Amino acid sequence: MKTVKQPPRIAPSILAADFAALGEEVRAVTAAGADYIHIDVMDGHFVPNLTIGPAVIGALRPCSDLTFDVHLMISPVDPHIEAFAEAGADIITVHPEAGPHLHRTIQSIKACGKKAGVSINPATPVAAAIEVLDEVDLVLVMSVNPGFGGQAFISGVLAKIRALRDAIDGSGRQIDLEVDGGINGRTASLALEAGADVLVAGTAVFGGGPERYADNIRELRGRG
Repeated sequence: MKTVKQPPRIAPSILAADFAALGEEVRAVTAAGADYIHIDVMDGHFVPNLTIGPAVIGALRPCSDLTFDVHLMISPVDPHIEAFAEAGADIITVHPEAGPHLHRTIQSIKACGKKAGVSINPATPVAAAIEVLDEVDLVLVMSVNPGFGGQAFISGVLAKIRALRDAIDGSGRQIDLEVDGGINGRTASLALEAGADVLVAGTAVFGGGPERYADNIRELRGRG
């Protein structure tokens, strides 16, 4: 049984938002028609950048009723899952390289009552996600090397997206196929054509200020 292809959904990455007015930014993209709020958590160890922790997520939770799509780029990841769940994450996505036992990590996320995602970097084999496809609710394909916003889309990941689309369709399960990194009007179309159904975008959403957010989101969906 094949899964039903879902319409494109947009997950603005608050990494590109105005951090001095983060709550207002989350409210603004929610009102502008975003589907998820994508929150990148970086530890300066697993990736070469340092961002936010559970306290900030907890502070933002009252600002939107959208799904909080929390991408943990931290290692070791297991000791921190419960804190992010309690802070208000709805989906918690981890990397296979961030702990010794990916399946156990996913079980820990589910035990907290949250949806679980697995993320693969440009050099991570697709097989790493396929091995846990029966357990996850989301597969995130990184189209840049994680750690910084504003990088250029790596076109080689399109083959990964296609392979994962086929695997998800063959699984019979409803699993989000998300792409993050270098997403703009052009690369959004490429990712969607390859089979993605959730696009993470930072500057492509937050560029131009709040009066542009709704138009930016529509353009990424291909309905500009």
